[in-house]
Amino acid sequence: MRTVRQISILPFSELPEFESNSMTQTPLDREEYIEQTYFFRNYRERLEDAIPSQVVLSTIYEEILATTKLPMAIDFLKGELMLTGRISDGMQKLSHYFTPFQTYIMKNAEDDKSKFDQKIALKILEREAKYRTESPSSAGMFIYQFECISRNRLGYHHGLEAISRDTQYNTDWSEWIRKLKQQLGSVDFSDLIYLRSQHFVDEQCKKPGNAEFQPRFPVLFSSQDGRIAKANHNRDPLYMFAALQRQLGYPEVPRNQPQTGKSVFHPALEARLHKIEARLQLIDSELKGNLDLNQFLVKDTRLDNLDSH
Repeated sequence: MRTVRQISILPFSELPEFESNSMTQTPLDREEYIEQTYFFRNYRERLEDAIPSQVVLSTIYEEILATTKLPMAIDFLKGELMLTGRISDGMQKLSHYFTPFQTYIMKNAEDDKSKFDQKIALKILEREAKYRTESPSSAGMFIYQFECISRNRLGYHHGLEAISRDTQYNTDWSEWIRKLKQQLGSVDFSDLIYLRSQHFVDEQCKKPGNAEFQPRFPVLFSSQDGRIAKANHNRDPLYMFAALQRQLGYPEVPRNQPQTGKSVFHPALEARLHKIEARLQLIDSELKGNLDLNQFLVKDTRLDNLDSH
């Protein structure tokens, strides 16, 4: 039964583009991305506190600014979660609100065969939404999204297709991103950026007799992007990503941090495991016939010895 969809979300579901994944998207208002940042951050933090997703979506719904469309989206996601067990299915149906990249990230996190942590996925979406509130550049957004799928091994073919359909990019950007699916692996990634940068055009114009040089393809990256890309020729792309983040303020991609000094288990559970381990050691010693009961005897303390102290 699909009666879940009929809970206080009819205005959203009645929109004609509701079930379409191919409709043209338009960028959302800044206040939408501010509320998305809050939503993804608090969703992640409450999951870390072992609060079920259904409870999180039910409570956070009341906290979101009512003048935005996000409360209706969360209401629909809650219904899809109860129906299918995945919020990515709901995000895909709300393709006029959530971007294909956002849906792709969550779909990979909710894949049963994937090792991609859902909390990292939510942190990725949180930082992306925050960057959208800061008048992002297309170059900065692409570098961030590309590093996300690269660092977490989410697959270039489908990942780049999702990125290319983002509202941040115009036609020139979308066509170039789709072409990357054939060029990656055969051309150094830093060279792909350098050849589409203003720095490449400037260097060509400086050559003798080439002052009127005109690139055959649209320039997508700035001169600073191009200089950093050229400096990282034949190096690990992660070095280039880090340099772009330091120099140009592009958002940093979240990653798993090793939990040093923190127990994997809850303290109460860890204490019970220690007791069980001690009992198993006693049973093992008894079976082997080398159980020493003297270690359990309480030493007799004489009263006159206490008086001497």
